[in-house]
Amino acid sequence: MSFVRAFVVLAITLAATALPALAEKRVALVIGNSKYTDATPLANPVNDANDIASALKTAGFDVILGLDVDKRAFDTKVRNFAELVEASDVAVFFYAGHGLQVSGRNYLIPIDARLANERDLDFDAVSLDLVLKQMERGRGEKTNIVFLDACRDNPFTRNLARSMGTRSSNLGKGLAQVDTGVGTFISYSTQPGNVALDGTGRNSPFTAALAKHVRESNRNLTSTMIEVRKDVLAATGGKQVPWDHSALTGDFYFQQTAAKSNEGAARTLDAAARKSDAEHTESIVSLAQARERLRQLQEANKADQQTIFDRQYETGSSGDADSRRTLSMEIGKIQIRMVRRNQEQEKLRGEISSLESKLGIAAKKADGGEK
Repeated sequence: MSFVRAFVVLAITLAATALPALAEKRVALVIGNSKYTDATPLANPVNDANDIASALKTAGFDVILGLDVDKRAFDTKVRNFAELVEASDVAVFFYAGHGLQVSGRNYLIPIDARLANERDLDFDAVSLDLVLKQMERGRGEKTNIVFLDACRDNPFTRNLARSMGTRSSNLGKGLAQVDTGVGTFISYSTQPGNVALDGTGRNSPFTAALAKHVRESNRNLTSTMIEVRKDVLAATGGKQVPWDHSALTGDFYFQQTAAKSNEGAARTLDAAARKSDAEHTESIVSLAQARERLRQLQEANKADQQTIFDRQYETGSSGDADSRRTLSMEIGKIQIRMVRRNQEQEKLRGEISSLESKLGIAAKKADGGEK
């Protein structure tokens, strides 16, 4: 009798231990838009969405999949997703397609959008804020994960810039960084404000890496995204740097078996990974800033060179000694500025070369082109 009682107690204990993993409710909304009616179609987003949906299903997610959705279908998918999210423990949103930022707000673009003017954003586009609001509403600190492969260069931005005139300065490249609520992790295919590559194969560089690593069973989200970042850097020669912002309060594993089996080792590895990734990311940021500063200095020197040419042309062969003296002094001041910029450029080139070597990525010419 004691044996039976002991067996029952053991069975109940094991069931209680396993219950959280088994009971965890996971839902995902995956959207891929390729066939735009008012813009050049994109090659990969539908493939990206299909492959991410497949990877998430293997990780135990109930997936709502939307391919080439217009505005009405996009809104319906978000509504259906919101209903599932309310009772879920983990919610994932993945979007591949065109996206843009206006005045710091991000918009995802359905395939039937026209966006002839700024007003059309309210009717033709889907605000990322709306999606995040549905994911975070009333869910406390449950896990929300967002992947945005929507930083492609696109004609909608150019169309809006023409219609907005002087207000076009509110338009930014790529997507803007979003401050999320507690429990939310958001990842961009490249750093905020930059443009990502669509890719020449079946998938974009970001989605190819993400789908691959989501299927792996021994990494938490932090380590997964470190591996994704490394793969994308290698695939793009350092041109594209996946970026993320996390307000998570605990570890998350796509493959649930890893959460228990690797818990102790994962904590140690994750701490090391976070330190390594922080250093790696700091170097990436420093490199991007150095390259941008070098570009700014080069553009400033070009502008000053043009100013010198214009002033000399305007003065011509004037016999006025005072005019020639004034012009000579003006040009002298400009040339001093240019010399100082050249000195700073040489210093920056050394920093860039050192950082490129440290990161193991292809070096670039001073004008920004590949060697």
